[in-house]
Amino acid sequence: MFYFIIDILGTIAFAISGVLVAMDKKLDVFGVLIIAFVTAVGGGTLRDLLIGIKPVGWLNAPLFLLIIVVTVILTIIFVKQLKYVRKSLFLFDTIGIGLYTMVGVEKGLEAELSPIMCIALGTITACFGGVIRDILCNEIPVIFRKEIYATVCILGGVVYFIFIQFPINKTIAHSMAIATIIIMRILAVRFKISLPNIYRSSS
Repeated sequence: MFYFIIDILGTIAFAISGVLVAMDKKLDVFGVLIIAFVTAVGGGTLRDLLIGIKPVGWLNAPLFLLIIVVTVILTIIFVKQLKYVRKSLFLFDTIGIGLYTMVGVEKGLEAELSPIMCIALGTITACFGGVIRDILCNEIPVIFRKEIYATVCILGGVVYFIFIQFPINKTIAHSMAIATIIIMRILAVRFKISLPNIYRSSS
């Protein structure tokens, strides 16, 4: 049940971030809906294709399509209120990667993959919806810039596998991993912690 709730919350968070980006780009209603949709399910679709789940998750779960549509409508209606939340796009994107990393990790565990592969699936689930969103909106994806993004997903996955080595409730392990991802990303942006750029001198 906790895993299901995480999946729903992640879908809502990423759908909101998709709507905010699409509205900033002044897309029409259909464009906003498409961007919200691919942001919410893009990473999960790629994950399911990689581990051979057919059909991919959202095709078997009309509830998630309904959640995305309702989220899009409510975000459009209350977008002015959302803009009062400082850097709301960053906030919802960060919450989304925290939640979706754990969704991907759990899918990997269900497929009986190694911890490293589970963490990789968690990172793909968390990041690639945003990659598709940014490409469609003609932006360089955040994951390819110097901001700490995928790195915190990997760190959260590592934290999760450390915690499940101890005799504690799995919900606590999930919560600690999600909190680690969200807090580390916020701190990285707040204190401008980033990976080094690799570039070639023009001279």
